[in-house]
Amino acid sequence: QVQLVESGGGLVHPGGSLRLSCAASRIILNSHTMGWFRQAPGQEREVVATITSDGVTNYGDSVKGRFAISEDNAKSTVYLQMSSLKPEDTAVYYCNAHRGARYTDLWGRGTQVTVSS
Repeated sequence: QVQLVESGGGLVHPGGSLRLSCAASRIILNSHTMGWFRQAPGQEREVVATITSDGVTNYGDSVKGRFAISEDNAKSTVYLQMSSLKPEDTAVYYCNAHRGARYTDLWGRGTQVTVSS
């Protein structure tokens, strides 16, 4: 049962922008901290940004000031607005829903983002 579905990935030039979307359910958004992670080839998965059900956001150091995470509860969707993209942002981006240590995290299947000229 797929509960998180990412979309919006693609090829973009350096300096460009892209918006990723993660379709979830309202129940998940209201009870989980939502996040975006990414994994480049040969590297470990790293956190990009998170947003709590109260709207508190946090960002990885490498994306601060360039990326913005947001939620639209009416659409049950989490967004990642990415600006000033760099080649090192190239990775598969995954949507995550985290409720706490007692629960299993939910993951989407990922969407590829490639930044290249």
